[in-house]
Amino acid sequence: EEAYKAIWSAPVDELAREHGIPVHLATRVDAETIELVKGAEPDVIVVNSWYNRMPVELYDFPPHGTLNFHDSLLPKFTGFSPVLWSLISGESEFGLTVHRMDSGLDTGDILVQHSLPIGPADTGTELVLRGMDLIPGVLAEALGALESGEALWRPQNKAERTYCHKRSERDSAIDWSWPAEDLERFVRALSDPYPRAFTFYDGARIEVLEARISEARYGGTPGRVIVQEEGGVVVCGADAYRVGNRGLVITRIRDADG
Repeated sequence: EEAYKAIWSAPVDELAREHGIPVHLATRVDAETIELVKGAEPDVIVVNSWYNRMPVELYDFPPHGTLNFHDSLLPKFTGFSPVLWSLISGESEFGLTVHRMDSGLDTGDILVQHSLPIGPADTGTELVLRGMDLIPGVLAEALGALESGEALWRPQNKAERTYCHKRSERDSAIDWSWPAEDLERFVRALSDPYPRAFTFYDGARIEVLEARISEARYGGTPGRVIVQEEGGVVVCGADAYRVGNRGLVITRIRDADG
């Protein structure tokens, strides 16, 4: 959440004030906020990067309800950090969805959805920024559909819903039982300002900033370092004892001294 806020640095409140639009800042929906919103009599509410639940008396108050932006192709990757999880899990695409807010978490009917490809060298931050670039056009499309009366709402298929929990520091720890192909994506997904992928070597914590899949195949115990291929190759995969897996070549690290 904090990393996303660091990327999303546009001062929306300042922009609104410059155009004479009243601003009310709140971290949670309280009675004052509800009263102010209802007093404005909005036709629709638009929500982005809001991490707390809204009461039904607020999100269901406008005639067209509340539109929420979620950076995944719902119903897949509901919940938290969907872009990072999409890259980590090996998806070939991600996207941006506008759906109507309901009592669930990212479960409301879909109004607009656009997809983008995930490339073989993309980082998590690059994908997040690419998704942000979609927001103005997607918002215009959604509001235009409501204004014209041509909005087509599509219910989500609950059987296809996947959910990702909120990430914490331990979720950035490298698990060397994963295949090298998965760990290479893991390292790319956790790019600055997100908490970096990390491991321990000789008792010291190091962050893995860049890595690639080895050319040769290696075997042994997952997590063991072999000096090969112009650097350290780490043995990867739960079945590494079969001596047939690619390793992870670590090409750039950061230690406690930076």
